[in-house]
Amino acid sequence: MSGVRPRLALALVLAALAVAAAAASPARAAEHEHAEETASPDALAREHAGDAPAPTPAAARAPRAPVATSSPVYATLDGRAVTGFLARPEGAEGPLPGVLLIHEWWGLNDNLRSLARQFAGEGYLALAVDLYEGESATTTEAARRLAQQAGTRGARLVENLRAARAYLAAQGATRIGVVGWCFGGGWALQAGLRLGDEVDAVVVYYGRVETDPAALAPLRAPLLGHFAGRDRAIPLDAVRRFEQALAAAGKPAEIHVYPDADHAFANPSGGRYDEAAADEAWARTLAFLAKHLRGETPAPAAR
Repeated sequence: MSGVRPRLALALVLAALAVAAAAASPARAAEHEHAEETASPDALAREHAGDAPAPTPAAARAPRAPVATSSPVYATLDGRAVTGFLARPEGAEGPLPGVLLIHEWWGLNDNLRSLARQFAGEGYLALAVDLYEGESATTTEAARRLAQQAGTRGARLVENLRAARAYLAAQGATRIGVVGWCFGGGWALQAGLRLGDEVDAVVVYYGRVETDPAALAPLRAPLLGHFAGRDRAIPLDAVRRFEQALAAAGKPAEIHVYPDADHAFANPSGGRYDEAAADEAWARTLAFLAKHLRGETPAPAAR
């Protein structure tokens, strides 16, 4: 009998573990299903295979009005200074609406600096942030490495964005929006979720999506999304579920899909640039920001 009781106890423990595993498996399956809907570094690497952020005439487009630029330290994280790129309308007086610009998986490069100038030319105080803290990539493999490293320090990236938002506010920005592309598109959404009432508008260009309505509950800002019909990293099915989740959560959102465009269609320094889709998205972005950061309802501006 002395050997029966230990065997019985062991059997009971194993049975309990089996029950727990069975109960956990649906949750794990759901997590895995959700993960497949996100733009992982590997998925982005497949989309960007053979691509590089090479300068083109479109990438050097001049702003519509003169701007002034600087490279301020906008954050200090664990004693390390983080430098961004700030552009403002030249000679502007009085407070301005602000925009945080979050780079693609290549990092803070000349393309994002050009975009900061263009936003400043439209009357915004534009701060291009640096989530890679001084690093950038010119090859797909280097970009994948940087994106993977960033993915392991999400809390630090949130603090980076929180500091960037505080910096713009200290510069006198009245209302503040966030715009991101690719890797930065997913982090634009995260900024809206993590910073809550501190963000007044969110624009996501083909970034990681969230398909759980409950996870979208913290979002307080209206959202504009631009997605590509041929994007395999963020498939159309995931985009539609994102749209449905936003609606189920009661969040004001506009989602636009550009059927013939590829991932990174708005990046003029990449091989997938689609000028027509990029110009249409730009016009919609300006109209959206004018409405939510300035209280205006202008006709969409041409590039």
